[in-house]
Amino acid sequence: MLVMKFGGSSVADEKQIHKVFEIVKGRIPRQPVIVSSAHKGVTDALLKAGKAAAKGEPDAAPVVEIQRRVLKGCGCDHDLLDPFFREIEDLLRGISLVREASRRSLDYLASFGERMSVRVIADYFSRTGIKAEAFDAWDLGFITDENFGSARPLHGFEQRMQTEYKRRVGSDVVPVITGFVGKTSSGEIATVGRNGSDFSATCFAAGLDAEECEIWTDTDGVMTADPSLVKDARSIPAMSFAEASELAYYGGRVLHPSTLLPAIKKKIPVRVLNTNRPEHPGTVITEEGGENPNIVTSIAYKESQAVLTIESPQMLGQPGFLAKIFDVLGREKIDIDMITTSEISVSMTCPGASNLNEAVKAMEHLGRVSVVTDKTIVCVVGKNVKKQQGLGAKVFVALRDADVNVEMISQGANKINLSFLIDDSDIEKTIPALHAALFTG
Repeated sequence: MLVMKFGGSSVADEKQIHKVFEIVKGRIPRQPVIVSSAHKGVTDALLKAGKAAAKGEPDAAPVVEIQRRVLKGCGCDHDLLDPFFREIEDLLRGISLVREASRRSLDYLASFGERMSVRVIADYFSRTGIKAEAFDAWDLGFITDENFGSARPLHGFEQRMQTEYKRRVGSDVVPVITGFVGKTSSGEIATVGRNGSDFSATCFAAGLDAEECEIWTDTDGVMTADPSLVKDARSIPAMSFAEASELAYYGGRVLHPSTLLPAIKKKIPVRVLNTNRPEHPGTVITEEGGENPNIVTSIAYKESQAVLTIESPQMLGQPGFLAKIFDVLGREKIDIDMITTSEISVSMTCPGASNLNEAVKAMEHLGRVSVVTDKTIVCVVGKNVKKQQGLGAKVFVALRDADVNVEMISQGANKINLSFLIDDSDIEKTIPALHAALFTG
């Protein structure tokens, strides 16, 4: 069995969906299971409509317009998705009445993108030569916790998936399953986070004991850098789970940060491929990875970060001081990336600053607290980065020559990454400069 996930750009319109059809048709002997994202632009339109409705302006027309365009292009019956359109309109009116778009409401609203796309794709496949059927992920055992916006499957999801799959999916049918969404045990729709269809796919791969999980995107696999910034970025033939996890977490543009966890657990290879160039071998991600002729594997970055700094003489020789800080951050559910300390200060990076107000108030009794925004974490990833003599010199000379100031530096204990902090405004000169120094000499 083979799990194949297709992203929003891969199923954007009839032309792209036909490419998907041809790719799937060539893999029929491997029993493909399809996990699909929403059509490109639909999720953004849904969330934008939800936020407008919370201001008293409910309007489903932009969403319906995009979806009807895909329906018409694919030759589907005009009324195939009418029940969904009516439900979206009702939901937006409800949000408008209460003037509030809660995480639960937004998850419910966002779920329509995938629920509509899988029905369009299954209908197109069935009329074009592949017997297919659309499924909502929860009907095949994807039951989650109630952490709306970042839900995770409940313990034992693998067995539930196996049971429901055998019960509901015919042996001669190619299932087309919603990515990104699940249901709580109480029946509420929850999403696993933006771009989370990758995670859904590896969950199904783990649950169904697939031989491999393919992630189909619009790039030739995982790249040595963001190709929108580096024109000569290269595809990486093979990499380890550890390397890919670091890249995903630190802003790699191909994989969702949680994607690899189910695959790692079951040691299922994940292959990243290009829908527009299916002949390209892409990148295969395995536990061991592969040989790399370069001193590093890739460069990733995560922008729009904030730096929280606490300065206090109380830190000096006082055990448990950091524990007090982390206790506050834990209560406020603030995720920390980089940390640097001195005798009387500690600085930490976290995503954005909008959720820091309460944490800052709670820590003011510990010392002087400050927050700086608009920062970017740059991460250089590769096997045994710590053992690469001269790597630090190459990195920081390149940054000096590009006139980029570095504010924080961290080297992971796992020996595969070197991270540092820069201004958001320096991204466009930092990434090309590093790529030239580390990959093209």
